[in-house]
Amino acid sequence: MVRFLVSFAIVIIISILTLNAEEQFLKVEAKPGDGIYSLLRRYQLDGYACNFTKFYSLNNLNRKSALRVGKEYQVPLLVYSFNGKTIRSSIGNNDYDLAVMIQNYNEEMLSMKIREESFRKDRILWVPFHLLNCPDAALNVPAPVETDPEAELPKTGHIPTNQRKKSRVFPIFGPDFEYTPLKSNMLRGKVYYVVAGHGGPDPGAVGKFGNKRLCEDEYAYDVALRLCRNLIQYGATAYMINRDENDGIRTGKILKCDTDEVLWGGVKMVRHQKTRLFQRSDIVNELFEKHRLQGVSDQIAIMIHVDSRTKKEQTDLFFYYHPDSEESGVIARKLRNKMSANYKKVQKNRHYKGTVTARDLHMLRETKPLSVYIELANIKNSTGQQRIIVDRNRQLIANWLFEGLLLN
Repeated sequence: MVRFLVSFAIVIIISILTLNAEEQFLKVEAKPGDGIYSLLRRYQLDGYACNFTKFYSLNNLNRKSALRVGKEYQVPLLVYSFNGKTIRSSIGNNDYDLAVMIQNYNEEMLSMKIREESFRKDRILWVPFHLLNCPDAALNVPAPVETDPEAELPKTGHIPTNQRKKSRVFPIFGPDFEYTPLKSNMLRGKVYYVVAGHGGPDPGAVGKFGNKRLCEDEYAYDVALRLCRNLIQYGATAYMINRDENDGIRTGKILKCDTDEVLWGGVKMVRHQKTRLFQRSDIVNELFEKHRLQGVSDQIAIMIHVDSRTKKEQTDLFFYYHPDSEESGVIARKLRNKMSANYKKVQKNRHYKGTVTARDLHMLRETKPLSVYIELANIKNSTGQQRIIVDRNRQLIANWLFEGLLLN
């Protein structure tokens, strides 16, 4: 009997030691709107392919799985007991640089209020899985969609010879800009719908520059293309909803007015304005639902227009959001603040007067993603015209809007 009790006690001790030796991962609840990508991004784990693989295996999911609000999931964050002395002795690893990265990570999570208390206080240490298994950020992080929607296989001579085998060609940007190298995966897992105003049978607002016509749809479209290309370069899935297969990104002041624009999928724009608006919002909503079912929660629609007022009235870029969507208002204000900050950099004494206003516009009301409506300039004002007719300025606008979107 004594021999049996001793053997039983040994089994219990071995079981406890084995249990303690197993890796323990942090469990978190999925919040409303969470997808796999947004959940991992919250913990700054989305830039590493091995974190996705580990998340799928920990939770018996695949990359198309949707998360259930309120359900707990294990994220690729190893949980260690901090011994109150050093991180190295706590995790059993003498790598000093690794310990510094772990400390910085935990402190950043605390500053972002993801952690409630310091690891020194609650004695719980978070160690990102990738720091131990794949410390180098990977450009091949799995995407929530099969392919980039605008991409095609290389087929022109505009691509550098050593890059021709890579599928980074986007013909919608035109022959001089179609090759779009991937600079970062910072926006991987996010979807954007870029909607340039008017087009097809409707040129929008029309201004005069000398004896030349300035059509709103052409300048809004050029800025939209440049913004879309910026987003794609940083790993986003981005759609150009209004499309002109002949134009691409253009240089020069005068952009020829035409009527051959179509919508995503080759849909011809109808003449009736209300129906034409529903064409656009329906396309955006259909794509939104497709990606939502793939587990993508970060989706934003950006509507780009050029305003028309009296010739004497000068306006800065200004923004609209729908009154029922304060989240969209947050995006609009971040865009506005980034625009203001950049104006101060290039013109120190320049006071930026762009505004953010709630308006019940169709494309804000009828589209399912968070959405922002942007007016670039007054097409009839001579100063406003310079903002859109100079191609360098069009690129700067696209760059600054992109920087604002990085904050969201």
